[in-house]
Amino acid sequence: MTIPTNSNSRLLALHNEQGQSPWLDNLRRGWITTGELDQWVASGIRGLTSNPAIFQKAIEGSADYDEQFVQLISDGVAVDMAYWDLVTSDIRGALDALLPVYESSNGTDGFVSVEVDPALARETDETTGAARALHERLDAPNLMVKIPGTLEGLPSVRTMIGEGRSINVTLIFSVSRYSQVMEAYIAGLEDAVKAGCEDLSGIASVASFFISRTDTEVDRRLEEIGTDAALSLRGRTAVAQAQVAYSTFKTVFDGPRWQALADKGAQLQRPLWASTSTKNPSYSGTLYVDELIGPNTVNTMPDNTIDAFVKKGTVARTVDANPLEAQAVLDAVSALGVDLDNVAAVLEEEGVASFVKSFDELITSLSTKAESLN
Repeated sequence: MTIPTNSNSRLLALHNEQGQSPWLDNLRRGWITTGELDQWVASGIRGLTSNPAIFQKAIEGSADYDEQFVQLISDGVAVDMAYWDLVTSDIRGALDALLPVYESSNGTDGFVSVEVDPALARETDETTGAARALHERLDAPNLMVKIPGTLEGLPSVRTMIGEGRSINVTLIFSVSRYSQVMEAYIAGLEDAVKAGCEDLSGIASVASFFISRTDTEVDRRLEEIGTDAALSLRGRTAVAQAQVAYSTFKTVFDGPRWQALADKGAQLQRPLWASTSTKNPSYSGTLYVDELIGPNTVNTMPDNTIDAFVKKGTVARTVDANPLEAQAVLDAVSALGVDLDNVAAVLEEEGVASFVKSFDELITSLSTKAESLN
């Protein structure tokens, strides 16, 4: 694909005209070594997210990692530790590429996200320890460690924020859980103040609200119902739920409690729209970008979605264009018998399992490669 670099790029317009930050949801070592990631940044990309599935595809899909991996194994490094060396090498390269954005935005953009071991998603103390270790290992101001927004992950989010560490809370599938995530962030900032932090400006967070997977699951249930009313609602739930979440965001980050923190430099915990590639080929490839544009938001897109948006996306404020209609869609879906809380629970389990599977499959692949070197 062609990386847009001209001043008319829709990516630049998203931020300059609408206050939304486009981030890249992908990472490959070749992008760092060839300077391609620098071109992404020049085109308007203002941050980067990764996850175990992304690293599985990157490491298994190229020979770019072979030299480092062979050296690590030759030095006696265990395979699972070698994996983290490969990952942190890529993350360091991305952190360097995005650092100018971090500095020019006064610490509001330019972040690179790396996820803790997904197998820890139900273990609070272990997640906290892993997140702290990643922050200390990489030691960069523009690092965001990803913590799953599970019930068990929320205390870890609060602890990390309280320690002044920037966090990307991931795998959020419901407005109710999103509200809990915002509470964990605000409480963490209050903990930081109690611990003596008078300048909160160096602590950042995003709340990663997953989009397309919601439509996939809800559409399946609507098709099982099969009525005209049900079928007419296909492809509408994910956007509506995100738009309602944005309304909640505006309400929470207002009022005296938040203002007391803002007076100490606290940053908004911006909603980040994740999983924004369309899974249903009958939907527009830019659906989950076009309909969720608005100030103080992030949209992290895989490169194919960026390509589609740059070619034919629409830059206009849409995320809060009609909040009443968004709520009406959710009410209509619920009235038909689709339990959105159950949808969120199913998707959370699937999301965690998917990342664990990618992690385990990559470790198995690397183990096989290590054995062939002996």
